[in-house]
Amino acid sequence: MISRIPVNLKDNPYSIIVGAEILGELPRFIRNLRLGKDVLIISHPFIERLHGVKLSSALKKAGYTVKILNVPEGEKSKSAACALRLLKQISVYDVDKKVFIVALGGGVIGDLAGFVAAIYKRGVPYIQVPTTLLAQIDSSIGGKTAIDLETGKNLVGAFYQPSLVFTDTKVLKTLSQRQIRNGLAEAIKYGIIADAKLFGFIETNYNKFFKGETNALNFIVRRCAQIKAGIVSVDEKETKALRTVLNFGHTVGHAVEAAGRYDRCHHGEAVGIGMRVAARISVALGLLAESQELRINQLITGVGLPEKIVGIRLAKILDLMGHDKKFSAGHNRFVLIPKIGQVKVVDDIPSSIIIKAIQSFLG
Repeated sequence: MISRIPVNLKDNPYSIIVGAEILGELPRFIRNLRLGKDVLIISHPFIERLHGVKLSSALKKAGYTVKILNVPEGEKSKSAACALRLLKQISVYDVDKKVFIVALGGGVIGDLAGFVAAIYKRGVPYIQVPTTLLAQIDSSIGGKTAIDLETGKNLVGAFYQPSLVFTDTKVLKTLSQRQIRNGLAEAIKYGIIADAKLFGFIETNYNKFFKGETNALNFIVRRCAQIKAGIVSVDEKETKALRTVLNFGHTVGHAVEAAGRYDRCHHGEAVGIGMRVAARISVALGLLAESQELRINQLITGVGLPEKIVGIRLAKILDLMGHDKKFSAGHNRFVLIPKIGQVKVVDDIPSSIIIKAIQSFLG
């Protein structure tokens, strides 16, 4: 079964397509989008070997020209140097052509390719074809594109919506257990902030995700995509504080990632710690019952995410948090929870509470 989830934006509406074994069907979903006939697939060599041949063959058969541009695997590809290198390659190729970009990969590829699409010729169309659980349920949706700086994650970027998000859950069967865990961190986030039933589903079914069971994967991808699409549709550029709730666990999580230079822990692992910290702060402020915090921590631990981050200094995390867009002029803002399934944005939390909560989860 193929599902179509609308992202109902005023100026740039698009659809999220979710199904199993649909990668080769992309051409029929883009036929009427008027994107052009010259496809630039941005990916990395491992993903190209797994999925690029099937995708490029289907596009060529449908009459498109296809060029694949690979970047190294990992967060360090989200750099100004890598983006500039891609821009130069595209400009050399783009002679007498009408190009559009396909981001084939996980969150790093999606963020980088989307950013390149946003700034090349002041914007060319792009499509997200996410290949990790984390990207399928979160980062491919909503038009946030970015590269990193040494001082922080996603500090240079733009809101630039894709023309389509095309999600084949069959590709998830090629993922490692660690990659599944990283995606489950974001799925747990959606359950915590928006859907207690989703949280409960993950509690009772997470082993099915590791086994690659199609029905379970399709359900969780669809549900998380529906939640994010609904939020993005009413607050595209985070101007109403509604989209801010999607940052639950990310304020500390992004700082932990950057403090470890993006190779000590993966995104989902860092967000897992960030969610633990946010829950602890929620308890300290009297918002959340300790029994609910215990349930959250048990699920985060149960799916195999770390209980502590080792080898990262508190001072470095605090310094990097100061670069977060939710911190300005000495004021802080955290996404907290009154209970599982509900969320609250809280400003100006005492620094002593924040520091104590972070210390609880540093090894």
